[in-house]
Amino acid sequence: MRILMLSWEYPPLLVGGLGRHVHGLTTALRAAGHSVTVVTRSSASAETDVVGVPEDPLLLPDDPFASALAVNHALSRAAARLPGPFDVVHAHDWLVAHSAVAVRDQLGLPLVTTIHATEAGRHQGWLPTGLSRAVHSTESWLANSSDRVVVCSHYMRWEVNRLLGIPADRLHVIPNGADPVTPASAQVKRVRLRFGGTGPLLGFAGRLVYEKGVQDLIAALPALRDRHPGLRLLVAGDGPHRQTLTDQAAQLGVRDAVSFAGFLGPDLAAAMAACDVQIVPSRYEPFGMVAIEAAAAGTPVVAAATGGLKEIVEPGRTGLTFPPGDRAALARAVTRMLDDRPAAARMARTLARDVEDRYSWPAIAERTVEQYRTATGVARPLAPDLIELPAGNLLFS
Repeated sequence: MRILMLSWEYPPLLVGGLGRHVHGLTTALRAAGHSVTVVTRSSASAETDVVGVPEDPLLLPDDPFASALAVNHALSRAAARLPGPFDVVHAHDWLVAHSAVAVRDQLGLPLVTTIHATEAGRHQGWLPTGLSRAVHSTESWLANSSDRVVVCSHYMRWEVNRLLGIPADRLHVIPNGADPVTPASAQVKRVRLRFGGTGPLLGFAGRLVYEKGVQDLIAALPALRDRHPGLRLLVAGDGPHRQTLTDQAAQLGVRDAVSFAGFLGPDLAAAMAACDVQIVPSRYEPFGMVAIEAAAAGTPVVAAATGGLKEIVEPGRTGLTFPPGDRAALARAVTRMLDDRPAAARMARTLARDVEDRYSWPAIAERTVEQYRTATGVARPLAPDLIELPAGNLLFS
């Protein structure tokens, strides 16, 4: 098939897991013989079928929604100039909603959309600001304009159905994927020497935002350091809460035990492999790509029992879990992993086998193509003219 992919991010321009997902899917689709053209924001990608679009001038540079609209205008123009033809357009999240619907209408293509997360889900069912309400409305408009909607977990299927009202026959679960990786031992050793100390090394990877729960992990460090002298934490990633987290670590007296490494890029797999335990402390997690990436690197996982993580990390079988936000339980789970290394290694091996069986990119690409083919033979849905926002908590009212 000939696929036009629209994404807000694509390597080397990465913000979170979405860009890695789009890259993994695109690579697998091409390997299976499909043609994929990715249209994204300005990118230094060396791939010939990746079109990096310069952003339009921003009339309201401090308005995230206006900025997204400016990028969408540029994406739409770039997509319209492509030689084609294409069989389907695949959009990823609300940030490309307007360009996706415009391209769908202009080229007469079926539209498949992957909803990676929802605005209301990030805020535990609430829409606290005008921006949140605008994002939610755009998510609903995009999803209801799509011929097929893909989500990454059964939890997200429930969430999108409840929040956005997508009929069951247009909503399908296809998980994220991970490639088995074996980082070079010398690379792993370099990471360990750079970030490790005299005790265990814990790892976190992800955006530094509230819903990722890094604040809970840092709050648990004093107790963990008391139990495991010399323990250190490697934080891979960046985000708006970096300074807040840095200040929190200093206030708790553990600033010297935390390395805020920023984006590690090609060193991320080696960083995971260098850690004794990878921790996923999310308050909200649609899937939990970091958990399967850690498993692919052979690292034991401790994760919050929330969202899609509950479908990946089975307590005692593939890892250990704790209630999201429960810092004492987090510390106990990490201690249990560190105190019983044979059990930790056994759980890591089991999760690694699950990754090979359930989360391989070729299998995910094949399931995605099935949705492309189904989307070409259905009547196009009519996009709603107005999204009405109910009052109160959208998830739990």
